[in-house]
Amino acid sequence: MKIVEKPWGHEEWLVVNDHYVMKKLVVNPGQKLSLQYHERKMETMYCVKGTGQLQMEGKFIPMLAGVFYTINPGEIHRLVAGKHKLVIIECSTPELEDVVRLEDDYFRKTKE
Repeated sequence: MKIVEKPWGHEEWLVVNDHYVMKKLVVNPGQKLSLQYHERKMETMYCVKGTGQLQMEGKFIPMLAGVFYTINPGEIHRLVAGKHKLVIIECSTPELEDVVRLEDDYFRKTKE
């Protein structure tokens, strides 16, 4: 397992292969990921613990434990943690570098 520190928390890379990627995302209280989209990558996020919001296509969807959300290529989205850590299991297609950032609180580059 690989742990990748992020300004909003960290990722634990559980499975990375040619077919899919599975990560555990831990978003610290009150933090948010960049507003982004993917050109090819498809993601399914399962909320394990905590509460927050999934900002997707201009709507704010509550993130609740036990619920999953699918994000298709081209859909603009962002995760936002609430008052407690938000823990997400993310399963996606294998395009790890397919991130186009539209807004970022941590001044990271626009496209990876």
